[in-house]
Amino acid sequence: MPVTLFSFGSLSDGTPVPAARIETSAGAAVTVIGYGAAIQSIRVPDKSGTPVEVALGFDTAAEYETGRGHLGAVIGRVANRLGGAEFCLNETRYRLVKNSGENHIHGGVRGFDKFVWTMTAQDDAVVCERLSLDGEEGYPGNLRIRITYRLTEDNALHIVYDADTDADTLVNLTNHSYFNLNGGGDAMAHSVQIFAERFCENDENGLPTGTLLDVAGTPFDFRTPKAAGADIAAEHAQLRRGNGYDHNYCLAGRRAAVVRGEQSGIVMTVETDLPGMQFYSANGLRVQPGHGGAMMGPRQALCFETQLWPNALRCYGFPSPVLRREQHLHSETVYAFSLA
Repeated sequence: MPVTLFSFGSLSDGTPVPAARIETSAGAAVTVIGYGAAIQSIRVPDKSGTPVEVALGFDTAAEYETGRGHLGAVIGRVANRLGGAEFCLNETRYRLVKNSGENHIHGGVRGFDKFVWTMTAQDDAVVCERLSLDGEEGYPGNLRIRITYRLTEDNALHIVYDADTDADTLVNLTNHSYFNLNGGGDAMAHSVQIFAERFCENDENGLPTGTLLDVAGTPFDFRTPKAAGADIAAEHAQLRRGNGYDHNYCLAGRRAAVVRGEQSGIVMTVETDLPGMQFYSANGLRVQPGHGGAMMGPRQALCFETQLWPNALRCYGFPSPVLRREQHLHSETVYAFSLA
């Protein structure tokens, strides 16, 4: 399977940004760039055989440097929100960068999405690597991360996360791709099924409180497929707080979600070995030009960010984001594309 390395231009300070494209004989192609180890493009054939761009992205390095939304990027060290921007580990208190009021979100002011990663090509994969230095955004330990993007002939994109640290630290990695399976326009008619019976209650700042709520009888019930926007305007406190969906679902098993583009016929199945998935209806996505100058904006895409449950150290019983010095982090998420 061909993997092509090429230049994606450079940042404002002259730093070159590498890129790689993986293509399949079935007509799918994925492009990854070194800035943020981000998925810049995912093209898969629709029901008529025409390739459709199903991931939001920008066309130049300059746009990634100045754009908003973490489009397609790897998020870390800790994805999502961390209350109070501090944590205690091994009787030491670590204070992180506050970049969401009094809280910390998506790794800080300069999270993983704002670094240029090294890139190498394998037979059917692209490997992105970087060393996050001790003290970066307040986190302890030198953390070495490797992200492997592999595209298989059945049009499945595998994202493999590996990490090692020389000191106990926190790690919760995810990918922040925005999907529109029709290639553009409003995404609220996409059919969504989420395999979860509970989700995390959020406070007014989007931080999980530690309480798990049942989806049954609420607008958060996607156990049976329904349109993403079917209940988004319902009178529910959790929807009001996020202006839509922006919640962690507590997954019941490896299969996390199935999404269908109502126009294209493209189906995306999400599978993961992680216990949670943030379902985000792009409520706050900035109005800005994306691929080919086409405008993107709120609710024109959906995010399915597999993860550990957010704000875990402040919520009793949540899966721990602590990575010990002697441990190796390994996780895999798959976005598989097919036709209805």
